[in-house]
Order: sequence, then structure tokens, then C-alpha cells
Amino acid sequence: MSIILGIDPGTTTVGFAVIEKNGRSVSILNYGVITTPPKIGIALKLLDIAKDLEDLIDTYHPTVCGVEKLFFSGNQKTGIDVAQARGAILLTLQKKGILIHEFTPLQVKRGISGNGTAKKEQVQNALKLLFKLDSIPKPDDAADAIAIAYLASLQKI
Repeated sequence: MSIILGIDPGTTTVGFAVIEKNGRSVSILNYGVITTPPKIGIALKLLDIAKDLEDLIDTYHPTVCGVEKLFFSGNQKTGIDVAQARGAILLTLQKKGILIHEFTPLQVKRGISGNGTAKKEQVQNALKLLFKLDSIPKPDDAADAIAIAYLASLQKI
């Protein structure tokens, strides 16, 4: 049995998912978002994210984590802030001794839906089927984290 964490980095909203893999069986233990107040400085956001991530790690004791690689084409300031959040996330995981697998958004979409250009709804519907959920997982950041955790569960551990 393995506990796997999935992280969709952000600054105000960080998606997370915790899944359990037992043989070929994979189930969701928890998913949601880590949120920070939108109007606080980036240093405080990073501190909040790291603390909440540490709490998740201390609760579930994952041995592996999938983290989405950064992709942005618009606002450079937002991209830089998310890169800093991703750095705080990677540092926290490394300090806790967790094996890290990184995936691009294209890899996540292809790995879940079979199509690297899939729309969010297609990925969410694929997750609903894969995990036999009653409805698509929400919010979007948490659904992305479930997909990332699932891909991490498929990697050699």
C-alpha cells in the first residue's frame, strides 16, 4: 500500500489530492484546496502554503508526490509568483523526504484522458469514471491534483 499526494501549484489556491494505491486498486482519501488570502504578500502566502502542506504530510504520511510543472503564457508577475509557490512546495516535499514526480499539463491531460489537448471537463469526467465518483471533482484545482496524484501512482516507486 502507498499513499500518494498530488499538487496543483498556485499562490491563492493550491489544489491537493491524497490517494491510496493498494496493488492495482487506487482510491481517493482526500482532496481540496489550500487557500491563502488574496491581498497578503507573497512571502506570507509561501509560509501559509508550506505550513498547510506540512500538515497534510503529517496527517497522511505520503511517500510519493506528483507536482504539476509550471506553464504560463500570460501575466509574468503571476507566473513568477506561482513559480515561487512551486519552489516552496518542492522544498517542503524534499525536506520531508518525499519522492517527487513532475508532470507538464499536457502529460496530465494525456495521462488521464488519452488526449494532451483535452478540455478540463474531459479530464474531470475521466476522473469521475476512473474513481467511480458520483460527480466530477470540484474545484478545478483539486480535480487537477487528483489527476496529478493518479499519474504519480503509475510511476515506479
